[in-house]
Amino acid sequence: LKTLVTKKLIKKVPIKQRRGNEIYIGINFEPSPELDGGGLYKDGKLDPTIIESLKGACLAIMRMQRVATPEIVHDAMKKRGVLNFDVSSLQIGEIMASLFLDKHLMEVKSTGMGDYELIPAGENCYRIATGDGAARGPRIGGFASIPCGACPRISSCTPDGLISPSTCVYYTKWLNLDF
Repeated sequence: LKTLVTKKLIKKVPIKQRRGNEIYIGINFEPSPELDGGGLYKDGKLDPTIIESLKGACLAIMRMQRVATPEIVHDAMKKRGVLNFDVSSLQIGEIMASLFLDKHLMEVKSTGMGDYELIPAGENCYRIATGDGAARGPRIGGFASIPCGACPRISSCTPDGLISPSTCVYYTKWLNLDF
């Protein structure tokens, strides 16, 4: 193997899942990102400079988008030319999860309305944390904080009708919350 490496016919590729293990592949081939970790790894180890630059890029895009999924951030990075190496949307999701743990982002569920209109209702997404000096959360009125504000049946709701505040299970549950 050493002879083939010195003749530049094969190259050694460290495997990210098992430190210390490595494989050999032809010099003309690139290893799968599942093996070497793609652009986030260098010589089988996470590259902290790349991680920090991706965190900064994620935060910059989140300040513009305000609400996004990892896929949306990944697409925005590709369109803006931020990524000049191979990084998957799953890896961007891991970066965003670390930003959540660092309290730069908040993990929320989409309502499908307002700032969340590009994300299907109920889907997990991220928004910039209010203490991060960026957007102060979604711009919605006080009516959106009660169940009626997001109710799809609000147009049919009347005081004495079949759908009414007095028979609404969501409204009743909301009134019984301990604050």
